[in-house]
Amino acid sequence: MRTARTLLITGVSSGFGRALAQEALTRGRRVIGTVRSEQALRDFEAIAPGAATGRMLDVTQFDVIDGVVADVEETVGPVDVLINNAGYGHEGMLEESPLLELQQQFAVNVFGAVAMMKAVLPYMRRRRHGHILNITSMGGYITLPGIAYYCGSKFALEGISETLGKEVAPLGIAVTAVAPGSFRTDWAGRSMSRTPRSIPDYDALFDPIRAAREQKSGRQLGDPAKAAQAMLDVIDSPSPPVHLLLGSDALGLVRRKLSDLTAEIDQWEAVSRSTDG
Repeated sequence: MRTARTLLITGVSSGFGRALAQEALTRGRRVIGTVRSEQALRDFEAIAPGAATGRMLDVTQFDVIDGVVADVEETVGPVDVLINNAGYGHEGMLEESPLLELQQQFAVNVFGAVAMMKAVLPYMRRRRHGHILNITSMGGYITLPGIAYYCGSKFALEGISETLGKEVAPLGIAVTAVAPGSFRTDWAGRSMSRTPRSIPDYDALFDPIRAAREQKSGRQLGDPAKAAQAMLDVIDSPSPPVHLLLGSDALGLVRRKLSDLTAEIDQWEAVSRSTDG
């Protein structure tokens, strides 16, 4: 097995991105991390001078992504692993949330991730070696009122990841969709975009959900450092998974969703079969 020496991680300023970069650097890897400000770039490179290399990039700048990746390949070295971490959460009832918010959610969480994959794939394909990790969410399996746009983006990234994995496996490239549960990152805090409430009919359903999320923020069960260790172990695995859940809450909730789905399929099996010619 060839050890992955160079990782390209989007969004290393905080959260999973920073934890992943720090763990990779601790293991002696080289990390190219994308940030969105000059100060964040300086802060990141100061973690491990010579091993941590920053690049200014907003993943919604689709027309510059190919150039950034080409520059990394030329000046830093071959990218063994791409970790699509950049993303954010949107909170808002669907009827209340403008379509522009949906477009922005998908621009970052889906289109930005796909643009990054398309940029690294020609290099990985020529080398017949590479690994792509897409950080999705348990929200790519389960849903909750008030985060329809976010769940939609993560369902999309899960499907794209699984499909791409089938396309590139014969070329020596692995794709893993990593779905974390609730972790002590800033997802529910500064990193979350919230649409103002406007329709009282939804108050009874949504207000308790918002209150519970705000109360739990910063006190979630999941440890980002341990998540980073798990993801780096997956990268080093000779047979990495296509899907990986992180956190006992994700395990429990996704298993319940799959069980409920199986029961519903069974309940309506006769109707499903009735459409055959």
